[in-house]
Amino acid sequence: RKSFNHELSKLFNEMWDVDVNRFTPGKDYTIELQGEAGNGATQDGAARRLFHYVNEEHMKSIKTFATFISLLDNYETSTGVSEVVTPEEIAENNHFLDAILETEVMKLAHQYLVKKNLAGPNLTDFKSQLYDIWFQLYARKEGDRLDSCGFEHVFVGETKRDKQILGLHNWVQFYLQEKRNQIDYKGYVARKNKSRPDKDDQVLSLQFAWKGLVKPIGSTFIGVSPEFEFALYTIIFLLSKKSVTHERVKIEEYELQMVVCRHGQHIGTAYPVLLGTSSE
Repeated sequence: RKSFNHELSKLFNEMWDVDVNRFTPGKDYTIELQGEAGNGATQDGAARRLFHYVNEEHMKSIKTFATFISLLDNYETSTGVSEVVTPEEIAENNHFLDAILETEVMKLAHQYLVKKNLAGPNLTDFKSQLYDIWFQLYARKEGDRLDSCGFEHVFVGETKRDKQILGLHNWVQFYLQEKRNQIDYKGYVARKNKSRPDKDDQVLSLQFAWKGLVKPIGSTFIGVSPEFEFALYTIIFLLSKKSVTHERVKIEEYELQMVVCRHGQHIGTAYPVLLGTSSE
């Protein structure tokens, strides 16, 4: 088995420690894991929602969360349908990047990337680099319409020809969709070495239905700030030129395989996989 990447584990733990915007389980939110997800999509191991309580006032008072939430309704989630980006949406993307660049988490990420010669020291340049990686539109299929971007895929989620859910690896989007009865949480996927996750776990593998489709297993951080995920995925993306990168890291007690896929110069997808779950 590949060993953990110690350099990245150390950096990501430093980021975890300075992530002052991260939500605390049991205080800022509570989740109800309920039953284990079945193998078949017809079974439902959870009668209730995953998120029992989220302090939304607190969330909206934090600039990075507030600007992040404003981006979630900017996309046409069906692939193959061209995205139309309005000047207002471009402004929202920029507000979000400005907000996260003020955080200690993104400052650590930027310092690290500068040290590795993967980003310039100038913040304005770094911001344009982030914009390109995450918000520049591209076609999911060759020569097709500009229907996707890294941000939409990872944080908002997409559907492919009404057959498959793509992406949607973000807990804030999950919570907001659940609140609108758009997502049906179907239960957790257990780790081999731990019979079941508990309500304080901040990385989960779960099964859910969205837009009439089922995602058999999706993994996501829970409670972390948008800047934390943004920083992690950006670093892994820039460190590797491979089309799919797997980095094994240990963050807090979580042994993770971070998966980042490239789409040319942009992020295709990015998510954490809990080691020891069947989704490896």
